[in-house]
Amino acid sequence: MKQSKSESLALNYSDVFVGFNFKDGETYMHMVKDHMLVYVYSGELLIVEGKSKMSVRSGECVFLRKSHRIDMTSRPKGKEQFRAIFLVLSRKFLREYYCRMDKSKLPTGLEDCDGNLIEEPPTPDITGLFSSMVPYFDSTIKPTEELIELKLQEAVHALLNVDITSSITLFDFVEPWKIDLLDFLNENYMYNLSLEEVASFTGRSLSTFKRDFKKISDLSPERWIMKKRLETAYKKIHDEGKKVSDTYLETGFKSLSHFSTAFKKEYGYAPTNIN
Repeated sequence: MKQSKSESLALNYSDVFVGFNFKDGETYMHMVKDHMLVYVYSGELLIVEGKSKMSVRSGECVFLRKSHRIDMTSRPKGKEQFRAIFLVLSRKFLREYYCRMDKSKLPTGLEDCDGNLIEEPPTPDITGLFSSMVPYFDSTIKPTEELIELKLQEAVHALLNVDITSSITLFDFVEPWKIDLLDFLNENYMYNLSLEEVASFTGRSLSTFKRDFKKISDLSPERWIMKKRLETAYKKIHDEGKKVSDTYLETGFKSLSHFSTAFKKEYGYAPTNIN
């Protein structure tokens, strides 16, 4: 996730129970690696995925499918700062859940629903699930691993109660097909993804990713991404007349100083000296 310049507080419990408490509106670009349930309990969250847009307001919940990219913008409402909980349903957890469950309860011949952003109705199951999680983000008490496991199970139960066809999405464990590395990197170079994440998103192990990358470039993956970011930044400033302060965020740099140092090292002069 790439943060904007305003400050935020994030509480992360075991990478599955994550709370955000933003002081000001912030914009994030995010790769959704695992399925997630997002519940907003104050403020508003605007989610954009391709041509699809969704506004999630206080008390509302949305299901995000895995393996796609979204842009998220947090918005305070009046005096209410933005606050939300992200519940991550990992492939490992869902596989274990599926192995334990009674498969006879799952109907056959279902058709999967369309879309990567799915609004969840405010059922007692959904509302009760997140209401019980809110106190952990308003105190210093950390939930136990056992409690987190129970909340994940409760989340799957709630989703299946809302719509049994969600089982097709939740319990799809087919490995992704390999996708073209250059196509993926050209579309996602601005995101702060680790090499392990790039490998996973393109359907490869880390070792296979490194081997395949050597076939298409003499540069290391890290150097390729840096060069791509700098070349794109140069074009945005020189050809499109964009401000340096806007460009460094759009091209994936964490700070203006980091961008300026890398740019000067590459081109021999500061980005503010582009004619």
